[in-house]
Amino acid sequence: MGMLIEGQWSEQDLKLSNSDGEFVRPVSVFRDAIGAADGKFPVESGRYHLFVNAGCPWAYRTILYRSLKNLAPHISISYTRPAAGKEGWTFGLEPEPILGARNMHNVYAAADQKFTGRATVPVLWDLQQRTIVNNESADIIRMLNSAFDGVEGVSQANYYPAQHAQTIDELNDVIYNDVNNGVYRCGFARSQEAYDKAFDRLFATLDMLDARLAAQRYLCGDVITECDWRLFSTLVRFDMAYHGQFRCNRNTLTDFAHLWPYTRDLYQQPGVAETVDLMAIKGIYYGSRPPHILPKGPQIDFAAPHDRDQI
Repeated sequence: MGMLIEGQWSEQDLKLSNSDGEFVRPVSVFRDAIGAADGKFPVESGRYHLFVNAGCPWAYRTILYRSLKNLAPHISISYTRPAAGKEGWTFGLEPEPILGARNMHNVYAAADQKFTGRATVPVLWDLQQRTIVNNESADIIRMLNSAFDGVEGVSQANYYPAQHAQTIDELNDVIYNDVNNGVYRCGFARSQEAYDKAFDRLFATLDMLDARLAAQRYLCGDVITECDWRLFSTLVRFDMAYHGQFRCNRNTLTDFAHLWPYTRDLYQQPGVAETVDLMAIKGIYYGSRPPHILPKGPQIDFAAPHDRDQI
């Protein structure tokens, strides 16, 4: 995919596997927070902007929270093309209007002229200071969950309630390692052993989550929390991308008795369906790789009745 080295684009790329052939995800670099005690990035409507890719599950989290929390009037957004190009994520034929950037690496270089690393999405950008606030999706959605709650029109829904915080954190850890990142550990494994290990952990965790949902509507009971949305970001892509492209093919999502209706339940929550771009999902996973042919299927009916409200 390429990277920036001292602020200059290079076709060289980071090493993304260890000596055992296991995929290793790079650590996000920009980790500031809106509304933090240092006052560096205050809560202000219209001050912040998101750079995202609609197909990317990590960027998708921030797209989803922007919709769920009714933050669209307060945080603007730019989308890259679904498929990565020769210089990574690109904004298309015309530069995006905020910075005049043609590629995401231009955004990173604008924030730090000596930046070395991958130009990933999402990016939360400060329009006033013209710099990156944060490029870690887990941090950004936690910010979006509560930082703007005092701003008029913002939803007061809380997806990280204190009474469930410990359970959410524990489930987030398992879901991230074995599912969110687990599908990538299958898809980007560089040895049979690494793939087998990731595959087994992925489906063992999906089986565990499926069993957990047999007796309760959501992962923490009868309320939707952050861990549900973090899991949903992968599940909504599972049959369309990970099952085939990443060799996560023991089962399809639709084979699971509880995970599949649970996914439909989440999809049908207000503000969610319009954030799921099926063609962008296909574009990122198939359009970025030769021969760049997007599959016509599978046909997945996320709008079918789920009956989860009977649990």
